[in-house]
Amino acid sequence: MTEIPQAWCNALPELGFDLPPDLPSPRAARSEITMNVPVSLVRQEMSSKTWIPIPDEVVGRYAQWRPTPLRRAREFEQALGTRSRVYYKYEGGNLSGSHKLNTAVAQAYYYRRAGAIRLTAGTGAGQWGTAVAAACAMFGLECRVYMVRASHEAKPYRKVIMEMLGAEVVPSPSGETEIGRGARQDGSDPGGTLALALGEALEDTSEEGTFFCTGSGETYSLLHQTVTGIEAREQLAELGDRPGVVVASFGGGSNFGGLILPFLAAEDGDGSSTRYVAAESAACPKLTRGRYAYDFTDATGLAPLQKMYTLGHEYAPPGIHAGGLRYHGAAKLISALYDRELVEAVAFPQRTVFESALTFARTEGLVPAPESAHAIHAAVVEAQRADKAGERVSILVGLSGHGLFDMSAYESFLAGTMVDAVAADEEIERGLASLPAQPVAA
Repeated sequence: MTEIPQAWCNALPELGFDLPPDLPSPRAARSEITMNVPVSLVRQEMSSKTWIPIPDEVVGRYAQWRPTPLRRAREFEQALGTRSRVYYKYEGGNLSGSHKLNTAVAQAYYYRRAGAIRLTAGTGAGQWGTAVAAACAMFGLECRVYMVRASHEAKPYRKVIMEMLGAEVVPSPSGETEIGRGARQDGSDPGGTLALALGEALEDTSEEGTFFCTGSGETYSLLHQTVTGIEAREQLAELGDRPGVVVASFGGGSNFGGLILPFLAAEDGDGSSTRYVAAESAACPKLTRGRYAYDFTDATGLAPLQKMYTLGHEYAPPGIHAGGLRYHGAAKLISALYDRELVEAVAFPQRTVFESALTFARTEGLVPAPESAHAIHAAVVEAQRADKAGERVSILVGLSGHGLFDMSAYESFLAGTMVDAVAADEEIERGLASLPAQPVAA
C-alpha cells in the first residue's frame, strides 16, 4: 500500500445507533472556563456521512510518516509456538513515537483555523503531549503541556523532546492552576493523575487565543485515528487475509477505536465474525470493572458530562509504567460498543505484559511502549486460546508506539523490582462514589 487515506471513516452511521447525548456540567455555570471546541470538530461528531474528507494540508503532513507498515510477526509466532498468524500495525515511526500524532495534526489544523494562538494539553505517559507539541510546531502554534508528575519524573526525555519542539512542559499537579494547587495541598496523590493534568490544561485557557485540546476520548479524535484501521484493512486484503481477532491497548479509546472502527463499519453480514478485544491495565480497569454512567471527563468537572464506562473521575490508580492507560474513563463511543457487546475487554497486570513485550522485542526487533505491550500480551493469550481449541486464526495487533523513552520501565522489569499493581475493590468503590447525580430517564 502506497496511498495515504483521503478520508476518515465515521463508523456511527453504519452501526445503526445513536450515542447517549452529552449533558451540561452542573459546575460549568459557576465558572468562566469553557471548552471551546472548533465548530468543524463538533460537526464531525454529528455527521451522518461515513466518509469525511481529510483536508489537503493534513494529508500533506500525514505524508511525512503514512502509510505505516503492517508486518507479519513470524519470529514472534515461532517463539510462541503458535499456528496462528500475528500481524502488527506499527504506529511508532513518527516524530511523536505513537499514534497520537494522527489526531494532533488534525486538531492543530482546525484549532488554527478557529483562531488559536496557543494550545494546552494534559498528558499521562507523554505520547499525547509530544504529539501536540509536534503538531503545534507544524502549524506555528504555542504549546503548554501538563504532564502527570510521576511520568514527568520517570520519563525525562519525553520532556526534552517536547521542549525541543518548542513546548513548555509543566509537571502536574502544579502550582500554576487553582486545581493543581488544591491537589498539592491535599497531598493524597502527589504523583498526579491524567484527569488532574487534563483539568489543569483546561483551566489554563484564560488567555485570548488559548484552546484546550484532548486526544483520546472525544469521538472526533477516534475519527482521526481511523487512518490506522483503514490502512490495516487494505494491507491485510492485499495479503489475502482478514483478521479473526483485532487487539489494541486501551487507555481512553483512541488507539483501540482508530484500529477497529473501519473494520466494524465494513462488516457485511456474510456470516464471518471478527472479535475486537481492548487490552487495559489491571490497575485501571474501567471497562472490565467500571460502571456505565455519566461522569466528568477531567478533574475540574467543567466539560460536558459524558456517558462512559468509568471508575469515577476521582479514582486514583496505583502507579504503573503504562501511564497512558491510567485514565479513569472510556470514550463514549467505545463505551456504547462495549455496552452492546460488540467489543470485548481484558485487563492484565504489568509483569506478564512486560514478559510478552520482552519476547516481542527480542524476536521482532522493536521495543513496544508499555501501553502497546498490553496489546501484544492480549495477542499471546488469543494465540494460546486458538492453539488449545485446535484453531488457526489471524490476529491483528495495534502497536501504537515505541518504548524507547521507557527504559526505566524495562529496567525495573529486568531487575525484578516491578510489582503487579491491581485496582483494589475499596479504591474502585471510592472512585465510583464520586460519580455525579445521574439523569432521570424521561
